[in-house]
Amino acid sequence: PFCEYALDHALRLRQLHADVEIIAITMGPPQAKDALLRCLELGADEGVLVTDRKFAGADTWATAYTLAEAIRHAVPDYDLILTGKQAIDGDTAQVGPEIAEILGLPQITYAVDVKPGRTQRHVRVTQEVERGYDVIEVITPALVTCSKGEVVRRAPSLRDVVQARQK
Repeated sequence: PFCEYALDHALRLRQLHADVEIIAITMGPPQAKDALLRCLELGADEGVLVTDRKFAGADTWATAYTLAEAIRHAVPDYDLILTGKQAIDGDTAQVGPEIAEILGLPQITYAVDVKPGRTQRHVRVTQEVERGYDVIEVITPALVTCSKGEVVRRAPSLRDVVQARQK
């Protein structure tokens, strides 16, 4: 579910900048294709599934490394990587930050809002912290992990579902 919040932030950025392309990438067994289909239904332009039996039982570092390499190869000219803050099975919240470290990117964790910054190269992020919220502006490329915040995950329409199968 946290990745759907990240996708929602990406969709909001695309509403403000029509040239934004959203590519969803996941690592998992062939059944993970269903998660990518959900992303396409919600508005992603493309989906990339990284799958191999060798990935079974991968720890957070192996997962982050594999996803970082997939990003390098599938989307070498990315500006912003948005991830969920954590998976609901492991709850470690390590994969997103590890991807940022592997790719040498600045990172902001626990984002509840992501908006354009003062220039096209900046992103303004509202980050949830113990005492409330911080607003941070970061130069892209960067990685942001997303929490729930006040975002209500949208549901795809029938038209979205049909169009997703054509992507």
